[in-house]
Amino acid sequence: MNRSFSPIRTICIYCGSQPGLNPAYRDAARILGAAMAERGIGLVYGGGTCGIMGTIADAVLEGHGHVTGIIPEFLMDKEASHESLERLNALHITRDMHERKHLMFEKSDAFVALPGGIGTLEELIEIMTWAQLGRHAKPIVLADIDGFWAPLKSLIDHMTNQGFIHTAERVRPLVVSDPHAILPAILTAATPREEADSDVIARM
Repeated sequence: MNRSFSPIRTICIYCGSQPGLNPAYRDAARILGAAMAERGIGLVYGGGTCGIMGTIADAVLEGHGHVTGIIPEFLMDKEASHESLERLNALHITRDMHERKHLMFEKSDAFVALPGGIGTLEELIEIMTWAQLGRHAKPIVLADIDGFWAPLKSLIDHMTNQGFIHTAERVRPLVVSDPHAILPAILTAATPREEADSDVIARM
């Protein structure tokens, strides 16, 4: 695929700063990171150098891809080492989490949630909320590795069935269990990026 004709130039990855107990989680990060680098698609992520975050950043860098890390100043010593951060192609240090998430949105054409903890879930839910409110139409993927996101899928279905989600088509992310299929799913679902997206979010 000629990347110059793709609306997907960067993908934001939400994932854990811990490796998790299942080796399949880190394997999925390696597979996705390598595929992104091969396609010339840049990584935007939380800047951490540990856990799954570090794994996917390493995979993209090893494939000679572009990595942009965005990390709040107060997390610098908790989730990253200065030596590892120096490897990144671009690093943005923000004042707080809100600024971090806003910048991650602005710099990304699609979003993928690999396994992670509460922080990963919070970032995912916020970007889904913005989609529900019509603030963007960028692809969102749940990387459902070994059924990791099954409880969330059930909860969203329950909320919909109980009448609390009236625009379910906007908040139903793509669910992909095979890490090799994540990037193809995004490229298939991608729609032209609207120039107004960032301006709309800036006014929220």
